[in-house]
Amino acid sequence: MIRFLSLVFILSLFIQTCSTDNKNDKYNFVIIFVDDLGYGDLGTYGHPTIKTPNLDRMAYEGQKWTQFYSAASVCTPSRAGLLTGRLPIRNGMMGKNHGVFFPDSQNGIPTSEITIPEELKKQGYKTAIIGKWHLGHKEEYLPLNHGFDYFFGIPYSNDMNKIESHENVKSNIRYPNYWKQYELKKLNSDNYNIPLIENYNIIERPVDQTKITSRFTKKAIEFIQNNKNEQFFLYLAHPLPHIPLYAGDNFLGKSKRGLYGDVVEEIDHGVGLIINEIKQNNLEDNTVIIFTSDNGPWLPYETHGGSAGILREGKGTTWEGGFRVPGIFWGGKIRPGIIDDIGSTLDLFPTILSLSESKLNEEKIIDGFDIKETLFRGEPTQRDVIFYYRNREIFAVRYGVYKAHFITQGAYNYPGPNQKKYLDEPLLFNLENDPSEKYNIYNENQGVINEINLILEEHYNNLTPYKDLLEDRSGVEF
Repeated sequence: MIRFLSLVFILSLFIQTCSTDNKNDKYNFVIIFVDDLGYGDLGTYGHPTIKTPNLDRMAYEGQKWTQFYSAASVCTPSRAGLLTGRLPIRNGMMGKNHGVFFPDSQNGIPTSEITIPEELKKQGYKTAIIGKWHLGHKEEYLPLNHGFDYFFGIPYSNDMNKIESHENVKSNIRYPNYWKQYELKKLNSDNYNIPLIENYNIIERPVDQTKITSRFTKKAIEFIQNNKNEQFFLYLAHPLPHIPLYAGDNFLGKSKRGLYGDVVEEIDHGVGLIINEIKQNNLEDNTVIIFTSDNGPWLPYETHGGSAGILREGKGTTWEGGFRVPGIFWGGKIRPGIIDDIGSTLDLFPTILSLSESKLNEEKIIDGFDIKETLFRGEPTQRDVIFYYRNREIFAVRYGVYKAHFITQGAYNYPGPNQKKYLDEPLLFNLENDPSEKYNIYNENQGVINEINLILEEHYNNLTPYKDLLEDRSGVEF
C-alpha cells in the first residue's frame, strides 16, 4: 500500500511538472533595442574602453552577428521595420523631407500594418513595450492600438520638445562643439519637456532622464516577473545613448569613455539584470533575447556620439556605419557562435512568428527572412540583399559581398556639406574585403552592377510605396 501511494505521489509530481512545462512550450521573446549605438561601441565588437561584460557574455554564450543591419539609418523607419518585417517605404514610415516623427506630426504607423505583438496576442502572449515608441504620439497611434497590452515610456526622441529658456538645450546640429562649453552638472533633467506615458496617460512631465534607463530596466523586470508563467513578448526600447546623454548616479563619471561610456555601461548593467531574472525563473531555455540598435552613431556630437568602428560614416547615411549595427542573440538553446552571414532587423518579424507557431499574413509583402535555422543549427541565412533607403529613394544596394552606391550624401553637415550626389558611375565595394568602403572596384566588376540593376528592377516592379506619413506637421506640439 505504501509503495502504491509512493508511486501515485511520484506520478502526480510528474504530471504537475509536465503541466508546468506545457505552460511554457513556446518561446518568450525579449527585444532590447537601443538608440544610436554604433557598431563599434561594445566590448565584444572591439571597443577598448567601454566595459560591457553582460553583453560580451551574452555574445559569448549566444550568437554575435557581424553583418547585421537595421531597416533604416534613423529612428522612426527603423522601428517600423523591426515591428512589421516590412521596408518602411511600404507603410509610409519613410519621409521625403522629414526622417522621423516630431511632436507636431499629425500621423503615425497605419492601423493596417501588422506588428509582432498583434500576431503574438493571437497565440495568447502577454505583450509590453517599455521605452521609446516614436511611431506616432496621438492616442490612435500609441502602442496599445498596435498589439501591446502595456506601454511605459516616451512617445518620441529624448531631444524633442526643447525648453528654449534653458541655455544648455541642444544646439543646432551644425555646431557640435556646443557641448564642450558646459559642464556635465548643468545637464538638468528638465531641459526637454518629454512626457512619460503609461498606457494612454501622461504620468510625469518632463520625465527625469537621469533615471530613465534604470526605471525602464526595472519595469522590464517587473513585466517578466508578472508573466513568468505565461508566454510573453517584451520590447525594451531604450531611448539612449541618443543625444542628450544622461546617466544614473551609480554610473555617472565611471567610464573611461566619458559620459557616452557611462550611458552604455548603465544599459549593459540592465541587460545583466534582465538575464539574471530570466535565469532565476528557469526561463533561459525557452526565452530568446535579442540585442541590437536602431541605427548607427550620431557622429556630429563627437565624444557625445558613438563609434561605427571600422565602418564608414554613421546615423542618417547609407554608408555601412549608418545601417550596420550590433546584433546579439541569446537563450532558447541558440547555437553559440559568430555569424558572418547577412541579417536584418526585418528578419525578426518572420522569425518570431515562426518560433511562436504564428502564420504570416499572405496579403502583406514581408521583406524579412526566417533565420531560426541559423539561430538553432548554424545554417546559412537566406538573405543576400540589403536595400539602403533614404528619403524614399534607394541610395545603395548590397548583393552578396558587393555593395553598389548610386547616390551618396553625408549627414547633418558632418564632416562637410550635406550634398546629395547622383553618381554617373556607381561606386562598388567588396564589403568582406573592404568593410570600410575605401576601395572602389567598379571598373573591374561592371557585371556585378548589371546583376544589381536587375535586382533593383524586380524590387521596383513589386513595390507600391505608401504615402509619406512623416510630411504632415500641424505646428501644434504634443
